[in-house]
Amino acid sequence: MAVQRDADYLRSLVSELVALPAETGWVEFKHNRAVPHEMGEYISALSNTAALHGRAKAYVVWGIEDGSHQLVGTTFNPLVEKVGNQELESWLLIQLEPRLNFSFHTVSVNDLPVVVLEMDAAFRHPVKFKGADWIRVGSYKKRLHEFPEMERALWRQLDQTPFEFQVVAEKLDAQEVLRRLDYPSYFRLLNLPLPDGHAALLQALAADRLIECMDSGHWRIFNLGALLLAHRLADFGSLGRKAVRLVRYQGDDRLLAEPEPQFSAGYAVVYEALIGAIHQRLAGNEVIGKALRADVRMYPDLAIRELVANALIHQDLGVSGSGPMVEIFSNRLEVTNPGIPLMDTQRLLDCPPRSRNEALASLMRRMQMCEERGTGVDKVVRSCELHQLPAPSFDKVEGSTRATLYALRPLTRMDAEDRIRAVYWHACLRHVCGQHTQNASIRERFGIADGNSSMASRLLKDAEAAKVIRVFDAKAAPKQRRYVPFWA
Repeated sequence: MAVQRDADYLRSLVSELVALPAETGWVEFKHNRAVPHEMGEYISALSNTAALHGRAKAYVVWGIEDGSHQLVGTTFNPLVEKVGNQELESWLLIQLEPRLNFSFHTVSVNDLPVVVLEMDAAFRHPVKFKGADWIRVGSYKKRLHEFPEMERALWRQLDQTPFEFQVVAEKLDAQEVLRRLDYPSYFRLLNLPLPDGHAALLQALAADRLIECMDSGHWRIFNLGALLLAHRLADFGSLGRKAVRLVRYQGDDRLLAEPEPQFSAGYAVVYEALIGAIHQRLAGNEVIGKALRADVRMYPDLAIRELVANALIHQDLGVSGSGPMVEIFSNRLEVTNPGIPLMDTQRLLDCPPRSRNEALASLMRRMQMCEERGTGVDKVVRSCELHQLPAPSFDKVEGSTRATLYALRPLTRMDAEDRIRAVYWHACLRHVCGQHTQNASIRERFGIADGNSSMASRLLKDAEAAKVIRVFDAKAAPKQRRYVPFWA
């Protein structure tokens, strides 16, 4: 059963793919050419290369000019294409070994027709088409056996089954699978109608590789299915320790903790309740100031959602006995996940996104729990600026990653570290938006009166001395100088 994608998802996906700097091993762009046997070879090559690079999906996109990545539209229609008397999709499926989950989707982008062939990465074994396995070398598809080093690397990668697709429970009958998983949440979050009958329910869950049918007719559940949809994570052994924790402390240290609410179900099941519980525990800590209305909470909802979703997605699932945690203090909110950051924490805003758990991130995006497009940190920084809060911090702490939101306080009560961090993230945010940082933008960021430009100049000077920003045009007058992040 092919998973049906909605139009907004497909347009967003196409936008993400064409924004890539060059054709990658897991993406192929075409205008109209759609020869069936070439298509089968591309499915083999792209799915194998996606697995080699740790990607969850691979794509062929028709309607995009190769090289320039310009949107040109296509006349290719997979629904009417046939090989002999057989439908194209059925013919391709029969020729692939092992059977691969793939599907064609058609969407209108800027009033031009685009076709997306979406396929899973190879899993456990290289994908073959008509008995031959292929790989992508540069922009060409080649026979895998001609590149023994790549073949060995692919097998090593396939042997390292991602945590999401490791089996957490097996030999279950249909009723037991549906008892353990909150399947109504799956269909509700994906805006899909609830199918009639157990067979259709199981087929839909299997299409997203949450579960899998065994040769015996019984079922196995993958970690991905349990992590997102479990009624009780504790029913799945060690996954019980990966449940999200929410702790509120009485003060700005960890001496006095209040009783913890329980979020023992899968992440997709508890996500909205978790966000609501966080806000409920922040309600008594509202701060009223010039920058905030009386009915605005202590921290922006957008920032909280992004940080919680990021903690779920980017945690190192291989770390045993630990899971994501949200801690609320009187002066800050900390969101921590197991696993060190995959990139320099100072470059989280501008670097391309990297997901430690590709399949988890992809499904959470479809459930509208996260973006998975590298804009999460941008949104957190921007929302803090709009509320004139201190800038958030992102830190590596004893094998974990911690993001911190700080309660509102005036500039006069910020220490040097707070001010420098705020100027740096402000410069990063403006740079990725194609703007420079100036005295005027700093005054706006901190709510400094226009007549007090000297204060903004001191903030810029301190950040420059800390080497987190640099002058873009040194010859300009001091008040007119433009600044960029140190890495720009």
